[in-house]
Amino acid sequence: MRKMAIETIHEKNRIVDNIINALQDRSQFLILGHRNQDEDCIASMVAFGLLVGKFTKKAHLFMGESIHEHFKYLLDICRHNSIGCGRMPDEWSEGTDAIVVCDTPKPSMIDSDAAVERSMAAAGALIIEIDHHIGGDSEYIGSEGYRLVTEATSSSELVGQIALKIGKRPEILERYNIQNLISRNLVLAILTGIVGDTNMGQFIKSKRQRHYYDIFVNLYNSLLVRETINETNFMNKEQVFHEIQRLSTVEERCSRYLSDRAQISGPIAYVLLDRNDMKRLSAEFDPDTIVSVSRSMADRLAEESGRLGMVAYDDTDGTGLIQFRLRRSHRFKTFDVRRVLEIFAIQNGGGHEGAIGFRVKPEDAPDLKGFVDNLLHGIEKAIA
Repeated sequence: MRKMAIETIHEKNRIVDNIINALQDRSQFLILGHRNQDEDCIASMVAFGLLVGKFTKKAHLFMGESIHEHFKYLLDICRHNSIGCGRMPDEWSEGTDAIVVCDTPKPSMIDSDAAVERSMAAAGALIIEIDHHIGGDSEYIGSEGYRLVTEATSSSELVGQIALKIGKRPEILERYNIQNLISRNLVLAILTGIVGDTNMGQFIKSKRQRHYYDIFVNLYNSLLVRETINETNFMNKEQVFHEIQRLSTVEERCSRYLSDRAQISGPIAYVLLDRNDMKRLSAEFDPDTIVSVSRSMADRLAEESGRLGMVAYDDTDGTGLIQFRLRRSHRFKTFDVRRVLEIFAIQNGGGHEGAIGFRVKPEDAPDLKGFVDNLLHGIEKAIA
């Protein structure tokens, strides 16, 4: 059936709500695009992958073809946010419970392989479709009720609209401890797709498209003005990519700081950042960088240990809480990490069987090292 623009705001909101529900209910998102991927295709895939990460779920971008070096900045964003890129890992063949197809006009254009096609054809497969190509030689791909296919500057803009809608749901932000939904990396990914498909806004067709273009341009500028003393209004796509590269370099430095403080306790590799560590980090890095690198580090430590990875940091000066992220290696499936919340009667936290985030008040952990040692001992005992 040829793609048509969504007719009513009510119907569009229903589809967006369905996608937001999937972000909560599903755990493992395989994200696809079209062959010979351009800026908007990759950017929309990356942007959706970042949204998945906000919900502490797993995302993998399938890329069967080599990617032009022009886009490596976007892939660096994935690397620093524990989003996989490349061929579908073997363990995803059975664990995938949601497939997202971005910026692809029709099924025959999907960049895939035999394993991906089997996942898409599996009974009960949920396929989310995000695309701005309508009319012409187009054909729906997604499951009924999950087709966010309508007029827009780009598919990236549509991902941005999902993000803006999530931002109006405080109960979701609180449930998943999403402290910085509209992060710089998310805005830059969205803006990259918009800039690429509109040729710096020159191809915008309507006031509505101009509205969303202005929203993300203004978000970009307001985020950058806090970080740079240079002119913040971008002049071309190259400046957008340069900014993404700069952020990647910053995240690399932050990641090295955490790596230098990694420790091992039995089956758990962990990093503990006390208040002095956080003061040093906060003097050099913004909160979004610290949060994304901490998430990535927990994932990396889990895979290196083969069991569990944890990052704990004293964010008393930021959120007023001590933050924890616990991740399970994909090779270690016999322990549901949500048990930790039950064992220690932690109320402020949540996640799924492979990853959780939780918070404690400073007065409940006056001796942070002692609290973490007790936590590690309890987790080791539970595993044993």
